[in-house]
Amino acid sequence: MIFTKHQNTFRWIIVVASFFIVSVIMWKTYEFFQHFKHDERTKIEIWASAQTDLIKTGNLNSDMGDLPLQVITSNKTTPMIMVNKDGSIDHNNLDSNKIKDSVYLKKLIAKFKKENKPIEVRFDGEVYNTIYYGNSPLINKLKYYPLALILIVVLFGAVIFFFYSSNKNATQNKLWSGMAKETAHQIGTPLSSLIGWTEILKSENVNPSYISEIEKDVDRLKIITERFSKIGSIPTLETANIVEETINSYDYLKARASNLIEFDLITPDDYIPVELNKQLYSWTIENLVKNAIDAMKGRGKLTVEISQLEDNVKVKVTDTGKGISKKHFNKIFEPGFTTKKRGWGLGLSLTKRIIEDFHNGKIKVLNSEKGKGTTIQINLKSA
Repeated sequence: MIFTKHQNTFRWIIVVASFFIVSVIMWKTYEFFQHFKHDERTKIEIWASAQTDLIKTGNLNSDMGDLPLQVITSNKTTPMIMVNKDGSIDHNNLDSNKIKDSVYLKKLIAKFKKENKPIEVRFDGEVYNTIYYGNSPLINKLKYYPLALILIVVLFGAVIFFFYSSNKNATQNKLWSGMAKETAHQIGTPLSSLIGWTEILKSENVNPSYISEIEKDVDRLKIITERFSKIGSIPTLETANIVEETINSYDYLKARASNLIEFDLITPDDYIPVELNKQLYSWTIENLVKNAIDAMKGRGKLTVEISQLEDNVKVKVTDTGKGISKKHFNKIFEPGFTTKKRGWGLGLSLTKRIIEDFHNGKIKVLNSEKGKGTTIQINLKSA
């Protein structure tokens, strides 16, 4: 218990630390992005200053020195549009063919205005040019970096989660197998002794009816031992008539149930072959029927129905009990979950393991209504 508590605390420390590290990285990335944006604007402002020098001189042939020309020709990455005083357009680092489209040009100017504040080129208090510029390819790539980082963190978290989940399932499966085998072993010892004592009682002229009842209990213990032995390892499946196997389990439970329970069995007359482990399938039907009887508190109607559609075989167990809340439809198959005051919450989880892990089928709550009852359905493939 202490180990589990410390383990959970350690996990939360890792989660919080990871969140903090990611937050710091994203914040630093944002600062880095803003720094790049500032540098980009500074370059464009220098470019605008060079443009002002051109305006001062009047034309490119005038003696203005090499620096303004070097500045103007140095911009090889930042896309820009310069709207001149007379309405003409100059552009840099843009597709010349696309820029001829007036609709495209308006959209591009609107986009650049959202990305960066336009820069006005003034001379003697008069605006000669307005420069609209967008983000350089480097900044465009950089702004997606936080998203890539988040995606990497999510993928990394998913890998850890699935690893932990599969590891947890593997541990649970080992626990199931170990407990099942140990239970089978523990039952086996007194069972062997009971068989020996039964043979002795036969030789002592004991009332045969007593011995017959003891033998029934011994046979029942044999079945239980075999069930635990099989669920503790990978069981062998064989082709069997699911109708017959269901009827056998149904009849056994009906004979031992309260007279206040009305039993109804609906099955086709056809032979329906399914790959089954008879002992484990019988255990499944018993668990479902016993849960249904408990839900009805020993009074009501219980229906077991088998149907087939092509190669899909359905077994439905319906009761008229208290019903299940919709939020518990999946939880009832989890180990340890129970709505009873007494019980381990293992019956339905065992049933799910038998049907889905061993028989490659499906089991689910088909429908349930509070105060009216529940239907649980098993889906199996015919052989």
